[in-house]
Amino acid sequence: MDLVTGSKRYNDYSSYVRKHFGERVQKLSLHSGFTCPNRDGSKGTGGCTYCNNNSFNPDYCIPDKSISQQLDEGVAFFSKRRGIKTYLAYFQSYTNTYAEADRVIRLYEEAINHPKVIGLVIGTRPDCISEEILTYLSGLSQSYYVSLELGVESTLNRTLIKVNRCHTYEETIGAFEMAKNRGIHLGAHLILGLPGESRKELLNHAINISELPVETLKIHHLQILKHTRMASQWRQHPENFNLFDLDSYLDLITDFIGYLRDDIIIERFINQAPSDLLLAPNWGGLKNFEIVSKIEQLLIQKDIWQGKFYPHTL
Repeated sequence: MDLVTGSKRYNDYSSYVRKHFGERVQKLSLHSGFTCPNRDGSKGTGGCTYCNNNSFNPDYCIPDKSISQQLDEGVAFFSKRRGIKTYLAYFQSYTNTYAEADRVIRLYEEAINHPKVIGLVIGTRPDCISEEILTYLSGLSQSYYVSLELGVESTLNRTLIKVNRCHTYEETIGAFEMAKNRGIHLGAHLILGLPGESRKELLNHAINISELPVETLKIHHLQILKHTRMASQWRQHPENFNLFDLDSYLDLITDFIGYLRDDIIIERFINQAPSDLLLAPNWGGLKNFEIVSKIEQLLIQKDIWQGKFYPHTL
């Protein structure tokens, strides 16, 4: 076991940030006003069946406000409460490369010119990046931290169809190949527990993700949120869903860590939606840090560390 963090059995994001920046850095979520190709009709309508962007947007993050205003309000909030001095502008909501290149670049420039911002984190879809945007971001990475996070969500095409992603896993592979070796930090998002996926298939996601040129990974369990198509599907056919209780998720995620390439930085294990939006599962109001502590304890009990089983196949 030879991990970056040393004291943990996985590569954690907080240690990565301290090592890379030498100080604490806060991401500031931004709403660019973009949409998605599975919402506007170019590929589909309705968006991903599980998606409710209100589940992760802070109050200051609304498209009616300019990027500069959102950043100013975010800086005011975090600098007062936590004393943070430097920030990453996080283009989070919807698909943040899905517009004309000049419009996209103009918003990135507005963010990067903020005096407190030292880099960009851009969330997007694998089918919505272009050579023009990647060339721009590659040039920007010479002076700023630039991270491109692609929503993988599943490595199974049948699942991507079922949740209305409107892209394939082959497009995900192609997007990472297109973006690698440009000085851009590459990240992936993955949801564990989407309908119809077996335990073996969930663990196999770790192996597939490990074969991509990924530096960071965000994982969370499936949550059923109000005002989503999946909420209606769940109400009508709950037998089609196998939502995790806390113990079963802890058991899965600790095994998942073992199948994951040992140099990938794990940015999160869970994402808990606001209680007024969450329908299921209910984990008793445990905080994120409490769940992470349980994961760390179980890794020790099971004698698992990140990469222990990689590159073994299932």
